[in-house]
Amino acid sequence: MRLVLTWLINAIALLAVPYLMHSVDVTSIGAALVAALVLGLVNTLIRPVLLLLTLPVTLVSLGLFIFIINGFMFWLVAQWVDGFHVDSFLSAVGGAVLYSIISWALSTLLLKNSDG
Repeated sequence: MRLVLTWLINAIALLAVPYLMHSVDVTSIGAALVAALVLGLVNTLIRPVLLLLTLPVTLVSLGLFIFIINGFMFWLVAQWVDGFHVDSFLSAVGGAVLYSIISWALSTLLLKNSDG
């Protein structure tokens, strides 16, 4: 049940990003649900490999390169999912940051009672 709730929270966060950044577009709730699912899968399967491969660059940049990796994941999902569009790579980096902040805030507010 917690996994489904987290997925819904991420979809809501994805729906909120276009209101703050006009260069990100989500056309429907269905597109947001699919994009949140694909984004979760990509972050689970591909992101750890990219983090490992780019570890030297990440260390030299004091961890700031992780923003680029997150933006790439966000942009990649926008390329795959119909109804989810990002104008540019820089917009993807900003959208990924906003998405993370909104998702974290909603998860903190909504999931704190279900922990115990």
